[in-house]
Amino acid sequence: MEMVFVNGMLQLKFDILQAAGLGAIMYYCGVWIRSKVPLLSRLSIPAPAVGGLIIAVIAAILQANRIVQFVFDSTLQQVFMICFFCTVGMNASYKLVLKGGLMVLAFWGVSTLTSALQNITGIPIAIGFGLNPLMGLIGGSIPMIGGLGTAGAFGALFEDEFGVQGALSAGIACATFGMVAGSLAGGPLGEWLIKFYKLKTPNAAREAPPIITTETEQEALLEEVGSIMKQMPPQDNNADEEDKVSGPHLMKNLAWVLAATGIGSALTVYLKRAGITLPPYVGAMFAAIVIRNIGDKTGKYIIDSKAIGMIGDITLALFITMAINALQLWQLINLAIPLLVMMIVQVGLILIIAYFLVFRLFGKNYDSAVMASGLCGFGLGATPNALVCMQAITSKYGPSEKAFFVIPIVGSFLVDITNASVITIMVGLFR
Repeated sequence: MEMVFVNGMLQLKFDILQAAGLGAIMYYCGVWIRSKVPLLSRLSIPAPAVGGLIIAVIAAILQANRIVQFVFDSTLQQVFMICFFCTVGMNASYKLVLKGGLMVLAFWGVSTLTSALQNITGIPIAIGFGLNPLMGLIGGSIPMIGGLGTAGAFGALFEDEFGVQGALSAGIACATFGMVAGSLAGGPLGEWLIKFYKLKTPNAAREAPPIITTETEQEALLEEVGSIMKQMPPQDNNADEEDKVSGPHLMKNLAWVLAATGIGSALTVYLKRAGITLPPYVGAMFAAIVIRNIGDKTGKYIIDSKAIGMIGDITLALFITMAINALQLWQLINLAIPLLVMMIVQVGLILIIAYFLVFRLFGKNYDSAVMASGLCGFGLGATPNALVCMQAITSKYGPSEKAFFVIPIVGSFLVDITNASVITIMVGLFR
């Protein structure tokens, strides 16, 4: 660790390995704190946000008192970010979209429209407060639909390429607010829709089991159960062992991810020379989409979604923790009021969209009420927030297979693709 004095203040510089090591340590600090504070889990606040904010707050206090300043090498943070978005692209299989049919396509369309509306709402507020219009995107779909990962990526880009000071810290702050707001808003909205419209729910519609009164009926039931049991595969005590991903298998899928990052990096450089500036992950994500769907179409190779998901979980955890460790929270002082106004407006907007564009257009029934609840979750926070909101409804009123199929597909990767495109178009217009 390098220690130097800059303008009379001690500066601690964390190199590439020290920054990554601290990120791993603070991630598990966040895991431990979440295990001790159940409210954090109920609100789906991720461990990287919990652990990373500890360092960010300590750094802000020390910086404010001119005691010491922390400086982190962000090289591996950038690598982890690009790898994570590659895994998002690697899971974007056209077969899933086709399986979901019109319902998935329609909800994807509504989510993309939500992304655009969030930005159209945020930009005028930023301009009204005398801020750079791009700060309206930082209070728009970047942290809302995009979540922590997109906020970290575009926040850094706005600071480095466009000189928007405080963009990274503001994006992370808005994304954290969105996760809390999404978790709190989705469940009550679904509850209100069900009660106000007196919707027919699975639990209410469930009929009582038939009463078996005769010996003949009992024999018929036993025969039916026996035939079903014969069709069931024998229980495999080694299923858990077979379900594990081996090292070589994980390495093969990691190789595909790294190949996509290399192709994407070359694509990003080419586009920048052509005058098109994009976050470094965009080219890699689209390269990953192409690689995945060529494999699905030709059958020449297989991308394992489970292994890709594991790589995504690891890289996202490290990327977000390292990004939050390095937040410069003191930059938020002058942005507090504009960001608060943006967040309040965004909550109102998502409730309006959930009611008019999801609940009413998707059938005005129980499934659409659960989907509206889910939109609040990932439209303000992330897919886990959506699942928390929907589970709060379905645990009380019964299952919704449509909602639990559509929301994870759209929220986990489809909307990330179109959201990146919407943001890029907006950046081109207002930078």
